[in-house]
Amino acid sequence: KSYEKFLLEAARRDHRVLGKTLDLFHLQEEAPGMVFWHPNGWSIFLELEKYIRFRLHEAGYQEIRTPQLVDRLLWEKSGHWEKYKENMFLTSSENRDYAVKPMNCPCHVQVFNKKINSYKDLPIRFSEFGSCHRNETSGSLHGLMRVRNFVQDDAHIFCTEDQVKEEVKEFNKLLMSVYSTFGFTDVNIGISTRPERRVGSDFVWDKAELALISALDELGVCWTELPGEGAFYGPKIEYSLRDCLGRTWQCGTMQVDFSMPERLNAEYITETGARETPVLLHRAILGSLERFIGILLEDTEGRLPLWLSPCQVAVIPISDKQHDYALEIKKALESEGIRIKCDLRNEKIGYKIRHHTLQRTSYLLVAGEREVLNKTVSVRNAKGNDMGEMSLQMVIDVLTEEIKTRS
Repeated sequence: KSYEKFLLEAARRDHRVLGKTLDLFHLQEEAPGMVFWHPNGWSIFLELEKYIRFRLHEAGYQEIRTPQLVDRLLWEKSGHWEKYKENMFLTSSENRDYAVKPMNCPCHVQVFNKKINSYKDLPIRFSEFGSCHRNETSGSLHGLMRVRNFVQDDAHIFCTEDQVKEEVKEFNKLLMSVYSTFGFTDVNIGISTRPERRVGSDFVWDKAELALISALDELGVCWTELPGEGAFYGPKIEYSLRDCLGRTWQCGTMQVDFSMPERLNAEYITETGARETPVLLHRAILGSLERFIGILLEDTEGRLPLWLSPCQVAVIPISDKQHDYALEIKKALESEGIRIKCDLRNEKIGYKIRHHTLQRTSYLLVAGEREVLNKTVSVRNAKGNDMGEMSLQMVIDVLTEEIKTRS
């Protein structure tokens, strides 16, 4: 019975079901593994992107943008054409072969290479909300959790060998801080070591793996080894979260790469005036924003925190006599940047409250004759708790503080 109860709960929390119920997104056969975001879902996506952009800016990252289609010559130089070609979407034009980028790293190296960099400039941290395509098998596709087109909160850090450990440690602190914002404290951390198909010497792989291990050990972080699971160009730390069935999905990652910068002729000027190849750290906090949203929906059962909620407030007049007052409230809250709907439908108040509760609207503001007279609203939160009568200014203060603190 307990297992049956678990399955029922998992089915209720399934992000694919919630996506339909809350009108967030859909997938269809004409674009397998690619998401059609609806206005509600896209609102969540943009707020998530906005938050990560803010945290990265605070941490010294510079945001860039790179092309979707890149000539095969670059993928050959980077090693992707030989080691990763079966996972890439290919096309051609005017007798040139191209690949839709499965990852952003080779393009970020091109930006780094466009200027002469000094050791004084390092570390250089480039970030990009990069749209990537990977030719996953159709049988492995699973809602938002495994798709063919996804957006990464991707970034690449160009640094000296001496800076690697400290950059890994700072990234770990940043990632755990971001995860805690969403209430994720149970994070599975593993170190993926060298795979059979790889580039670079064993000596280089020894250095890269040791850098990751020593960084986590010095932070006192518990981790498990994932033998042979590293990328073809370097070992990585994997940060994984669980879905409603207890399955783990990799989200964040930190990878140490000594090979690709050399293959793509990345250099910086040392203190002595010599030319040296930087170490490249590939890293993402959320990983795929699609996957992270899927996990977040299941974890919260669609009851997102106020700052992420597509509809933060619904104003519900009891009768048409309060319509003008309801529109006045809507205008006041919209001017504060709050996402709000005004429900003027000719339906009973109980029906409207139930509808917006099922839609996971964060706050309901009910206005009747008394509220119009007192210039107040009756407030209910997402859990259905009656918070009493409040002035409009008090409501604005409560909501803006909750949004600001992301509580």
